[in-house]
Amino acid sequence: MTIGDAVSSSATPRVPIDRIGATVLKELVETIVSGQIHPGDALPPEAVLSQEFGVSRTVIRESVKRLQEKGMVTVAQGRGTHVNPMSSWNLLDPLVISSLIGHDDALGILDDLSVVRGALEAAMAGAVAAKRTSDDLARLTASFEQMESVLHDSAAYRDADVRFHLLVMQLSGNILAENVAHGLFERALESSRYHGVDPAQAFEITHAEHQRIFDAIVAGDREAARQAMEAHILGSWDRRRLPTHPRD
Repeated sequence: MTIGDAVSSSATPRVPIDRIGATVLKELVETIVSGQIHPGDALPPEAVLSQEFGVSRTVIRESVKRLQEKGMVTVAQGRGTHVNPMSSWNLLDPLVISSLIGHDDALGILDDLSVVRGALEAAMAGAVAAKRTSDDLARLTASFEQMESVLHDSAAYRDADVRFHLLVMQLSGNILAENVAHGLFERALESSRYHGVDPAQAFEITHAEHQRIFDAIVAGDREAARQAMEAHILGSWDRRRLPTHPRD
């Protein structure tokens, strides 16, 4: 199977050029992330890719340019386009991180994501505790009470849980940390592996952890808020993590 097999043939109805390019780019990212082409290997020549995908060389050229912007390849005049090691990739790029999570059979990426997310959200929770205003507390109280009111409705509770975390991020005032953590959170939530399997009384356990976060922020205890948030994120991931994928 070639890397263009997943793309519709030229006999299908035409679609806008930007959608064609997005499809090609996604397929190329998947090919690299899945290891079909290894670091140091060269991508097929432009003419070959154009033939495989059934698109113009212009579309291929633009897609390779986007790969280069993501740090996934290096284009050298006269030597072709070679795949870079993962250490060079922009791992915060939505397409890259989504593909990594999708191919994360051993859950290592999700383990790392949870650690990074835990550290960032812990810092933000601590910041909110240190500077919370009466308006901040009113908004947090409303959010927490909404969680409490839907404790026995799993879908509604999950939504309220996400909104609580996003509110803490927003109230921290750390735009960079909020942007990175929010992006990681969104990509993780797209993965069924991240949701894993909830243990017995999962929502009661996680609500008690949110209670500790909320109480620490209300009390203005920066360190307690930081510790409670990090413990919650890492603990909830450990509880959900599929047992068929042991850590290294």
